[in-house]
Amino acid sequence: MKVPKNRYAKTLKLLRESFLFAWHAVGVNRLRTLLSLLGITIGIFAIISVFTMIDSLQWNIRNSISSLGDDVIYIQKWPWSFESNYRWWDYLKRPVPKYSEYEELKRRSNTAQAVGIYVAGQFTVKYRNNSAKDIIVWANSHEFNQIRPIEFEKGRYFTEAESRAGRNVAIMGNELASKLFQGQDPLGKEFIGSFKFRVIGVPIKEGNNIFGGGSLDNLVVIPLNAARNMIDLRSDRSEPTIMVKAKPGVALQEMVDEMEGLMRSIRRLKPTQESNFALNQASILNRGLDQIFSVIKIAGWFIGIFSIIVGGFGIANIMFVSVKERTNIIGIQKALGAKNYFILTQFLFEAVLLAVAGGILGLVVVFLGALWIRTSTTFYVFLSLDNILMGVVISATIGILSGIFPARKAALLNPVEAIATTF
Repeated sequence: MKVPKNRYAKTLKLLRESFLFAWHAVGVNRLRTLLSLLGITIGIFAIISVFTMIDSLQWNIRNSISSLGDDVIYIQKWPWSFESNYRWWDYLKRPVPKYSEYEELKRRSNTAQAVGIYVAGQFTVKYRNNSAKDIIVWANSHEFNQIRPIEFEKGRYFTEAESRAGRNVAIMGNELASKLFQGQDPLGKEFIGSFKFRVIGVPIKEGNNIFGGGSLDNLVVIPLNAARNMIDLRSDRSEPTIMVKAKPGVALQEMVDEMEGLMRSIRRLKPTQESNFALNQASILNRGLDQIFSVIKIAGWFIGIFSIIVGGFGIANIMFVSVKERTNIIGIQKALGAKNYFILTQFLFEAVLLAVAGGILGLVVVFLGALWIRTSTTFYVFLSLDNILMGVVISATIGILSGIFPARKAALLNPVEAIATTF
């Protein structure tokens, strides 16, 4: 059965007239409109700002985790996540990864593209009268650049000969070089830590991440053999770590299985003995983040929902006042033949218009706040399209829910009684 064309025209005319009535009512009562907008604006600002910060925090953390490498395994003493039956004293007795184990893995692995080892220590570095305290010195085997590629602004990576000989050469982070050398070209300059090192490279500025450690901006990278007299390679404090990068086309789980077998073989563990090492990877952190942020988002809904409900009650109260003020007009409209659904639609449009306008204003405030944070700090904040759509949909829904009862009350008024009503 075909719907007559005049029915479509009638529906469009109804919507148009309802919108014009709502627009006129909103324009006439500016103060009331402003109060209604304020309530819903605060509500949308509260809920969308919470989700914007959650999404931005999640993006920043995941971006930081991605710097660890999705195809890299970190063989360490301590795991990045603990099981429910975690016994810390068992982990405490574990040995740290050794240089000899790194060499064995490098020689015996079939799935690894590159195997490297690093240790870290904190030192004060000086150049003439300038100094920087508590600078992390990252001592790496030569494979570091294959596992964690470095893009240079100036200079180069150290050669294999420099790595093997343990030459006192260093790659200095961009921000640290700017602080220490005060605008001078750092290449070829010598700085003093526990020993004197010569700068041969400065990476491009990478920007801080949420963990801080993934960025090279404030670090010093030196050959592992140059650090033997500075850092104890067998100490827990230097956090010895073997890094293994998978060959192209090799599944990470395949490499994990191989590394577990090789490490157990190297450490001569019996089949009944538990592994005394951890195979850490970025996916472990991501799985933990999924659980954490699912809980945070639920909490975010509880935080924001109360604010939005308050805004909804504000619109409902305003709409009841609007119905009372326009009772005579509603009676005249009904006397002239206006149907109940026309009156209902008219007031619903007004409620939705108020709610959506307030919601859009709230989104603008969130956007401006995100822009200010992004330009004044290193934390990247963004208002996503999903959150924008969610804000508009929530606003419209609140408008419908807040306006349905006042609109129904207006639609069911008796035209004779409504015309005779005086205030």
